[in-house]
Amino acid sequence: MAEKDILILAIESSCDETAAAVVKNGREVLSNAISSQIALHTLYGGVVPEIASRKHIEKINQVIESALSEAGVGLDDITAVGVTYGPGLVGALLVGVAEAKAISYAKKLPLIGVHHIEGHISANYIENKDLEPPFLCLVVSGGHTHLVKVLDYGKYEILGRTRDDAAGEAFDKVARAIGLGYPGGPKIEKASRNGNPEAITFPQAKVRDNPYDFSFSGVKSAVLNYINGCKMKHLEIVPEDIAASFQKAVVDVLVGHTIHAAQETGLRKLAIAGGVASNSVLRSSMCGACEKHGIDFYHPSPIFCTDNAAMIGAAAYYEYLAGTRHGWDLNAVPNLRLGER
Repeated sequence: MAEKDILILAIESSCDETAAAVVKNGREVLSNAISSQIALHTLYGGVVPEIASRKHIEKINQVIESALSEAGVGLDDITAVGVTYGPGLVGALLVGVAEAKAISYAKKLPLIGVHHIEGHISANYIENKDLEPPFLCLVVSGGHTHLVKVLDYGKYEILGRTRDDAAGEAFDKVARAIGLGYPGGPKIEKASRNGNPEAITFPQAKVRDNPYDFSFSGVKSAVLNYINGCKMKHLEIVPEDIAASFQKAVVDVLVGHTIHAAQETGLRKLAIAGGVASNSVLRSSMCGACEKHGIDFYHPSPIFCTDNAAMIGAAAYYEYLAGTRHGWDLNAVPNLRLGER
């Protein structure tokens, strides 16, 4: 007799997306409901934590009902509840954690707290059925830039991380500086299509004591200095060229560090994850580099790169199998580090 399917109801509310999903056996997404707040926060040029928290409270029940309805299941069919409990905005995280605890308590379901970055890494399992650890994963988002050795499901070794700005954060700041607005990633990518990536040479930082660490504050400052210099000298500023040249500098560093790590560790499987992983230039550059070096390349579809609950459901499934269970004292941990419990 076949084992009973494991259905995870997953909740994600770490930043400005209220999301819920039902994931079957870790890799099959039965539903993936997302309520985005991007249009609201665009008015302010970035995410306003208090507004994000209030919107999560307004939307979370609707999003969960939508996810259950789309999956064609009820709470009685659910095996366990998975929820992001860090890192992220503390008020936003608390909304999801409180909701997950309430459902878990009312229906007597196991509660599984999931690390947000583990969720991003696990997004690769959804569409790549053959992908299994060990592999190397580059996680690039608005708040995080991590180079992670995935040793096993739920077991990670961080090889490198950003020393200052995350890649996505640098995209947002540069987009604001050249008048493109928020969110920076998609707007930089769009503008760069009409720009020359070789027009301006921006610095590509290396961190002396760890070749796998990243630093993006220097390239961000170089862009601001370039703009100020043009204004002082009354030279023409071409936003598209700045966007394309900046994007090239960031992508070159991301690809260079990741391929170097793959060669040094001997891992022949490489994945990318996080919001910036939906950038088409990064994807094509990484794909080309992997082909050149004989490395298998994996990446989620763009919808699973940005914050979503399906990736949390995939991560929660493997945590469930490993016996991870959380109690009613589960709390939001805004600065939770990968590998912590």
